[in-house]
Amino acid sequence: MVNARIHLSAPDVSGVEERYLVNALRSGWVAPVGPDLEEFEREIARRCGTAHAVGVSSGTAALHLALLALGVGPGQAVLVPTLTFAATANAVAYTGAEPVFVDSLAGDGNVDPDQVARAAADLRREGRTVGAVLPVDLFGAVADHEAVAAAAGPGVPLVEDAAEALGATRDGRPAGSFGRAAALSFNGNKIMTTSGGGMLVTDDRALAARARHLATQAREPVAHYEHRDVGYNYRLSNLLAALGRGQLSRLDEMIARRRQLRERYLRLFAAAEGTRVLGEGDPGANCWLTTLVVEPGRAGWEAADLGAWLAARDIETRPIWKPMHLQPVYRDRRAWLTGVADRLFASGLNLPSGSGMREDARRRVFDAVAEFLDQRR
Repeated sequence: MVNARIHLSAPDVSGVEERYLVNALRSGWVAPVGPDLEEFEREIARRCGTAHAVGVSSGTAALHLALLALGVGPGQAVLVPTLTFAATANAVAYTGAEPVFVDSLAGDGNVDPDQVARAAADLRREGRTVGAVLPVDLFGAVADHEAVAAAAGPGVPLVEDAAEALGATRDGRPAGSFGRAAALSFNGNKIMTTSGGGMLVTDDRALAARARHLATQAREPVAHYEHRDVGYNYRLSNLLAALGRGQLSRLDEMIARRRQLRERYLRLFAAAEGTRVLGEGDPGANCWLTTLVVEPGRAGWEAADLGAWLAARDIETRPIWKPMHLQPVYRDRRAWLTGVADRLFASGLNLPSGSGMREDARRRVFDAVAEFLDQRR
């Protein structure tokens, strides 16, 4: 039998989700909203320790709405980690504000508070308004948001991009509970999925209400269709919310399996000189993706060598996010850099981390990595 391709982080779906979906279909609440969406919002708010949650079509939509609700717009600068997926910067661009990029910490890849402070101070000296700071919880490790907020300075709202971090914690505090608002993603490869979707979470009642209004085409509460603002078709459907409720009921067990995978990777690479796992030792990480960092001069091989070896065996890997300051679309934007993000991009590799991987697939991955390391010793 031909081995199936092993993906980086495939959806982990069971009969539990099927039951939630069938019940939602039979209820008649197919679209656009309904009781499953309302309950999903309540459940996510409880999980994140926030007062409010607004289900939307993507994590990007949640970021966009949070920034709009905070009044971010043209003429302002927003501080964004350079080591992130493009959606973080794109959400800023949607508002007309300027994303400016800040480098990372070597330990976990999250944004460097010292560079946030430098950027904020330099921009203020130039007479620029810093509209917000947008730290990312990279690969499921919660950033030091208190340090980032202090570095950005008083009056600068913090919006947490927790798209990769649902279920993670920092000092016992859940991802999504930091700052004025946070964005979660339920994309197909995330820690849990609604196929496509996201959530804005916040303690700010007015911000949640504004985001909900904008997400439903900014329709005014009158009998006819009336609009005082430009709105967006951003609401999450009731059916997708039902899928999300099923996923959320299994979230802890899915995180536990990802953590077990990370522990096996740590044991496997423990004797491999010049390697480390990004953010290892963080007890609160949800281990969405396990990321290997390789020092070629010590290891005698590069991260790309392992990636090619695994690809030849139909095992998917992926380089770390290409930094935003290197992306053609953002190459002309301001950036405060130390070189850390560049080095992580050059030396990092995301390894298969899906909670739905069966034991035979896990053995394929670990046996292939062990064979690679044996040949390089």
